[in-house]
Amino acid sequence: MYKMTVTIKNPSGLHARPASTFIKTAGKYKSKIQIARTDHIENAVNAKSMVMLLSLSAARGASVCISAEGEDEQEAVTALATLIEGGFGEKG
Repeated sequence: MYKMTVTIKNPSGLHARPASTFIKTAGKYKSKIQIARTDHIENAVNAKSMVMLLSLSAARGASVCISAEGEDEQEAVTALATLIEGGFGEKG
């Protein structure tokens, strides 16, 4: 299992458009990928599910832990962490 913790930087947080981009990216990998807010780490959700991802209510400034298990786990986590750290391309 490979994990990384990152902070949501985009102004609107992990709402529908960024969540859609996140899921599309996660779907490119074979590994089982989960994400959880670090203040509720026990409530990790499937990172490939829009409903589950939105249930995190991850606003700007929220710290999240992305974890993956499988043959491409490191690549998956790194790509998703980079997406979040880049603010999903949003201004602000």
